[in-house]
Amino acid sequence: MSSSSDNPNTVTDRGLFSKSSKDDGADKKKKQEEKKEDGEEGGGGFIDKVKDFIHDIGEKIEEAVGFGKPSADVARIHVPHIGLHRADLVVDVLIKNPNPVPIPLVDIDYLIDSDGRKLVAGLIPDAGTIRAHGEETVKVPITLDFDDIRSTYADIKPGSIIPYLLRVIFLVDVPVFGRIKIPLDKSGEIPIPYKPDVDVDKIKFHHFSFEETTATIHLSLENKNDFDLGLNLLQYEMWLGDDSVVEAELTDSTRIEKQGITKMQIPFTFRPKDLGSAVWDMIRGRGTGYSIKGKIDVDTPFGNMKLPIDKVGGTTRLKKDDDDDDVRVKCCY
Repeated sequence: MSSSSDNPNTVTDRGLFSKSSKDDGADKKKKQEEKKEDGEEGGGGFIDKVKDFIHDIGEKIEEAVGFGKPSADVARIHVPHIGLHRADLVVDVLIKNPNPVPIPLVDIDYLIDSDGRKLVAGLIPDAGTIRAHGEETVKVPITLDFDDIRSTYADIKPGSIIPYLLRVIFLVDVPVFGRIKIPLDKSGEIPIPYKPDVDVDKIKFHHFSFEETTATIHLSLENKNDFDLGLNLLQYEMWLGDDSVVEAELTDSTRIEKQGITKMQIPFTFRPKDLGSAVWDMIRGRGTGYSIKGKIDVDTPFGNMKLPIDKVGGTTRLKKDDDDDDVRVKCCY
């Protein structure tokens, strides 16, 4: 017991010392953390001030020198060529450069789709330079491959007109701003051309002799497109068997309505004695095969087109009518 009563102060002193040391340590740690936080807040404020200063300097330089973002707009889309297999489009884009220095066109990225179906996409690198304080019309050439479109999308029918959306992104390098993108889009319609169908209805003879025979071919030309065709020129050659009977060109203008049939009469002259057995088989009343190949030059709402015409595998047969001067043509396949 004496040893316990002799050391109460010692035990008490140890307890007080231990508590005081912990409190002092906590206070010091708290002060250090507060100083650290104050330092971070002070550092963050300083960085923000530096950023603001640099931004202000940049704006003043921009105002003094006159830097600005270029603008772009689609001026027009024209079609220098459109045919059965492809269409060549040229997109004219007017780009204005308000800056005191020329700016380079780094890339031109383009895409054409139709109701979400990609028709064509491409990239044109190093597309030129836009002069200082000036404007340039930049031409973006694009080719649509109709054969590829028809084979890729079965629901796109030949002869139809489909909507399209053109998206173009210009990547330019502008001082102060750096590289920026200028997006553009333009919508429209494009046809998927289908070649017309040609048939020989009959051949009407006006004068028949072995030396020279004059006749008129009665043709049916069917437009299977969803747009009208303004016929400017018809060039064709007709064979009976392996013998070329006539090669002709018709320049009379006519209009072939969409999904319509136009009747045409084309006079021609030939010498039966110079031809082979096919002509004689037809004259004797026997059937002989015929074929027609050529092209038509037509105007459409989408531009001028040159479309092929051909008919292979038809059969002609001479039939005496009351006037005894018609060759009726029947097509057999």
